[in-house]
Amino acid sequence: MTHGNSYKRGFVPYALAAFLIGIVGGFSTVLGPAFTQDLGIPYNNTTWTALAQAMSTASCAPILGKLGDVVGRKRTLLLGILVFTLGNLLSALANTLMIMMVARFIVGLGTAAMSPVILAYIAAEFPQEKAAKGFALYMLLSSASVILGPSLGGMLVASYGWRFMLWICVGICGAVFAACLVTSHGDTSQRKPLDNFDLPGALLILVFFSLVLCIPSFGQNFGWSSTAFLIVLIAALLSLIGLREVERRVEHPILSPSFLKRMSFLLSILTLFLTQGLMQANMTNTIVFVNYTLSGNSTVSGYALSVMYVGMSLGAILIGPLADRFEPKKVLVGSLLVTATGCAGFLLFSAHTPVFLLMAALGVLGFGLGGNGTIFMKVCLSGLPPEEAGGGTGTYGLFRDLAAPFGVAVFVPLFTNLITGRIALGMEEAAAAVSSIHTLAVAELFCVTVGILAVLFLPRSQEEPRFELNE
Repeated sequence: MTHGNSYKRGFVPYALAAFLIGIVGGFSTVLGPAFTQDLGIPYNNTTWTALAQAMSTASCAPILGKLGDVVGRKRTLLLGILVFTLGNLLSALANTLMIMMVARFIVGLGTAAMSPVILAYIAAEFPQEKAAKGFALYMLLSSASVILGPSLGGMLVASYGWRFMLWICVGICGAVFAACLVTSHGDTSQRKPLDNFDLPGALLILVFFSLVLCIPSFGQNFGWSSTAFLIVLIAALLSLIGLREVERRVEHPILSPSFLKRMSFLLSILTLFLTQGLMQANMTNTIVFVNYTLSGNSTVSGYALSVMYVGMSLGAILIGPLADRFEPKKVLVGSLLVTATGCAGFLLFSAHTPVFLLMAALGVLGFGLGGNGTIFMKVCLSGLPPEEAGGGTGTYGLFRDLAAPFGVAVFVPLFTNLITGRIALGMEEAAAAVSSIHTLAVAELFCVTVGILAVLFLPRSQEEPRFELNE
């Protein structure tokens, strides 16, 4: 661990990389619709480009995080920026759906290389009593840069086209790479022989978790009893069996059993699945709700979603650092109560919901989620030995990134199916949307309540000592 204030100077290139992921990710939110419209292909094909990026971002995080432990964090960070740049460059040149899917997969690879080493630097180099502030800064850089991304990206696409917007992203990537080269001074992480790397485990992790991410999309697009869905499900189960056998036999597994079995990890991931998954689901459901009640006013839903990101940024910097001053599990309970308040706001929605109520509910929800995300990082990643921090943060990132698809897979179909079913029973569309959003709010409040109960069983911060990932 670095001493004095040197950890702050050392964090500069990692902070720049976090900003890069956020700002380019924000720009890219408008890419899918513009790309499909330009090529004249159905809008639902955006699912596959988003899935391609999500597969590599999540499933490769523990693999490339572990690689950072082997070859060094600085080298992995710079390599990740280069791969991220290549993915955006290929996206700008794409003229078919398949090429765009490959390009977005490469973008995800770059993200999967950068994100774990950014978190690993905070976990390994920041003083433990300031770790929550470090994670809060990371969350702020990630979420705040997304706030302006969609609007600026939309303006660029509307004025100059989606390819021009992507060339701007490539330029930002180049500038950040140059800045990281200038501000990187040495590498405090220890390097190990590459023969310590678990290559068979890496391949099976990529296959299994990619298939896991495909399950919700295949189920929703092809049907939960379709042949395509069943093939993906069976393949996922077989790859899981293979992964379990391989990881049991290798000396340095990527998915460390000692890390996965920690109560602070298990309970945190359970709560993340029950709560953080609400973000993406409620973003989609808010758009659907507005379509049914306000005649598809995309401006209203866009403003409301922007407020949600503002809330996340504020939650990260106002709630998150409190975990350095007070017992983290107590702060988490308070943060989850804020999340519950945001969900309860949906109970107030009506067929004529004013814009300020939409914004207030999503803003409060985002405020709680921003605090949750920051504190869970501290809870899960505290005590990681520096030489194993990349593997641990990558594993955490993998399961954290699975939470959003889980939320979408559960809450989006629940909401839309409730609307469809109630319309079939004779309800007006607006009334069906209101009734369904109320039912959804009750389901979400139940999930948050279970999450709070899980947090109560977390060990206190001083009760779980530092540990070795590979026992």
